[in-house]
Amino acid sequence: MRLSAIAILSGAFATAAAGSLVAAGFTVRLVENNSEITVRNSLDMNDLGWAEVKADGLQVILSGVAPTEARRFSAKSVASSVVDASRVIDEMEVESRTGIAPPRFSVEILRNGAELSLIGLIPMQYDRDALVERAGRLSGVDEVSDLLQTADYPVPEGWGDTIDYALEALRELPQSKISLSAGEVSITAMSRSADEKREMQAALTRAAGTDIDLTMDISAPRPIIAPYTLRFVLDDEGARFDACSADTEAARDRILSAARSWGAPDTAGCVIGLGVPSSDWSRAASMSIRAVGELGGGTVTFSDADISLIAAQGTGSGLFDRVVGELENSLPEVYSLSAVLPEAPDEKAEGPPEFTATLSPEGMMQIRGRLGDEITRRAAESLARARFGSENVYAAARLDETLPETWPLRVLTALDALSQLSNGSVTVTPDAVEIRGNTGNAEASDAIARLLSEKLGASGTYDIAVTYREELDPVASIPTPEECLADLQAIQTADQKINFEPGSTNVDAASLDLLDRMAEVLKECPNLPLQIAGHTDSQGREEMNLSLSQQRAQAVLNELRLRRVLTRTFEAEGYGETLPIADNGTEAGREANRRIEFSLIGTADETAEDASEETGATAQDTAQDTAEAADESDDAAAEDGDGADDADTEAGSGDE
Repeated sequence: MRLSAIAILSGAFATAAAGSLVAAGFTVRLVENNSEITVRNSLDMNDLGWAEVKADGLQVILSGVAPTEARRFSAKSVASSVVDASRVIDEMEVESRTGIAPPRFSVEILRNGAELSLIGLIPMQYDRDALVERAGRLSGVDEVSDLLQTADYPVPEGWGDTIDYALEALRELPQSKISLSAGEVSITAMSRSADEKREMQAALTRAAGTDIDLTMDISAPRPIIAPYTLRFVLDDEGARFDACSADTEAARDRILSAARSWGAPDTAGCVIGLGVPSSDWSRAASMSIRAVGELGGGTVTFSDADISLIAAQGTGSGLFDRVVGELENSLPEVYSLSAVLPEAPDEKAEGPPEFTATLSPEGMMQIRGRLGDEITRRAAESLARARFGSENVYAAARLDETLPETWPLRVLTALDALSQLSNGSVTVTPDAVEIRGNTGNAEASDAIARLLSEKLGASGTYDIAVTYREELDPVASIPTPEECLADLQAIQTADQKINFEPGSTNVDAASLDLLDRMAEVLKECPNLPLQIAGHTDSQGREEMNLSLSQQRAQAVLNELRLRRVLTRTFEAEGYGETLPIADNGTEAGREANRRIEFSLIGTADETAEDASEETGATAQDTAQDTAEAADESDDAAAEDGDGADDADTEAGSGDE
């Protein structure tokens, strides 16, 4: 019985084991079949039928010959979207690249604060690990997701510089997306304010230089406008906005359309921002603009829901009453209108007291006119020094105790407004504030009008004539490489050029001032692709002349570095005696040929080729003379027997 029981138990266990194996095998085959079929269908739907799929347990093996590296990458990506990427085994091959164009290498970098992702296709020969490591070392980055793929193709020209620029840009762009390929960068980013946006654009443009094709889409949050301001003027100079605000693009278009119907230029614009007092803002604004137009001139100023309309002098009272009455009855309930018909001036009356402040293009400030008391004078001078610098302020205002009580507020507000300009002036009278000048900020007029309206009230009379000038704009005023090169070349003339100490690579003391002036030019031209070329005459050995010219070009580069010029994009190149510009058979010609020249990298080779062609005949004519002079120099050195042949050669090539 015992043997029978043992046999029965053994048989039961064996049967159960066999059943488990059968069930496990069935389950595995089911998983394999489902994975294989699902991946196969996804590949077919994406026109990737060349890829073969085989399931082995949990693994999905891809094989086949891909027409391109990019298609191989696509097949792997599709499979990884169906099953876990760790289960996908890539055994695919790529067709021979003979006659096949390489893929377009590109990277998309996404940064959201401390998280950064790298996505795209890069050359296999480029150090991928180093790229990921550099991205992880960026300030504020804690985590880097490496989603890069590689392809065995040559590294495109300019790829490394483009990567360097993108990583440098990421330092200042905590919320951004950068898409790049060789020599091309597209940046989408967010800034905290309009001012920060302008600073970002200026810095990124300067850093890109001319080697990188840069496109930017930097958004700034809509500013909070307080008070919500609009000021429309119609006078002898035409129709214009001193300030214009709108809450939506539709509101902006409605306001601008109303202004253009009375002659405002097509270039007029409105700042879109938050803080509008009511949803009827654009309707109230367009009505008020139309009222000014019907009056034939004047100004209308909005400060939140308060509206001040001042007609032009000489406007008929009947017309004024009719237009103002219609406007009062049409305005939305939240708005309050104050309308003024100025009286004709009394020609016999004495002129009003004035306070004036003038800001020169060089930054010098002069204060003149009248101030009410010593406290006001100290306050005005302190504000001016704080805004424009203590050493730049000249104060010559006198005290007048008869001035109105609002005079200190009007003066201090005017000085604050003047600080928005690059140069200009303000004039304060008991009845008005006038500000005129130039600026590199396209939104300065709006900011000034908002300031005056907030401090002086919507009913205050003020005249704003601010002109935007592109050359004052930090973004638009960046000089082109060609302009920088022209400025550099203008400093060095035939009569005043960079010279060196005899037989030396040290810059002559008389040329240091020249380098100081060149450094000031180059500081305004960041990332300039500049070549510093050294040239010699034909005295001495050719190889020594080549070495000397290289050392002298490098010496100039080092001198510029000492003057805190960023020289990352500079290169020093020695051409020796190969590119003469004058006859080496004469002293004057040799002096002309010993020179330092500047050119833009990329055009330097063309310049050298042209110069070589132009001077080819001269070089051929004087070749024999040059050889004889070199032989004489060698003979003289041999006779001296002091082993100083190299020094003699340098001295002969450098300065006679």
